Amino acid sequence: MGGRLQGQGAVVTGAGRGIGQAIVRRLAAEGAQVAALDLQPGAAADSGAALALACDVTSSASVAAALAEARTAFGRIDIAVHNAGIGRAAQDGSDAFYAAMARRHAEIAEHGRSDTIVDQLIHMEDEGWAAVMAVNLDGAFRLARAFTRLLAQDGHGGSFIALSSTSAQSGEGSAHYCASKAGIIGLVRQLARELAPRGIRVNAVAPGPTDTPVMQGIPAEWITAMQQAIPLGRMADPAEIAAAVAFLASADASFVTGSVLAANGGSYFL
Repeated sequence: MGGRLQGQGAVVTGAGRGIGQAIVRRLAAEGAQVAALDLQPGAAADSGAALALACDVTSSASVAAALAEARTAFGRIDIAVHNAGIGRAAQDGSDAFYAAMARRHAEIAEHGRSDTIVDQLIHMEDEGWAAVMAVNLDGAFRLARAFTRLLAQDGHGGSFIALSSTSAQSGEGSAHYCASKAGIIGLVRQLARELAPRGIRVNAVAPGPTDTPVMQGIPAEWITAMQQAIPLGRMADPAEIAAAVAFLASADASFVTGSVLAANGGSYFL
């Protein structure tokens, strides 16, 4: 594999597993020095990163400290990837949602029909909504701000990439998750315009269903239905999403900013 990112410094949030871990490995394989940021830096260390740091994306101070440490270690930071994300949280109605879904599937299997309504919003408390937004959307803002502040001090451009989701367009998923991922697209498009004069490109990758540990918490019937709806007939491998991120981070995408790269097997056309 070539070294498209040779000599560059990168940080990746949510790097302990799944897509984040795959991104770290791909950027490192492309020649970058990568700091893997995660709540559990021990897990992030398994990604083969040059540096594994504890980072809580819900804390501005934690994000700023992690980026400063990475810059000190590498001499510069050129790439920042906001991958940290969650799909559920305490008091967000997920338990009631999945219980109703299981009941509906069982009733359909037994009777061929069901009157069970599968809803989540009426069970979602403020705390549950806020917890997902704090990681998925607010975390992207915190990372973009800390990254831009460093680049402004150092006087060079860079590439900021945030992980959105096909659910931002399709509406498939919970309210807080879909809203947070749609918010990332709006944030990316605004920042692309604002930061262009600084030479900072800002883009998003919108994965479709991907074979990650997060999927283990989703009922098998839902996973089967998702796979059947994907024209390519399967979920993505995390390495395929990482490849999209590596492209946007590289000079191959030097004239690409404000874009959303859909890597979803054709499940939704942006």
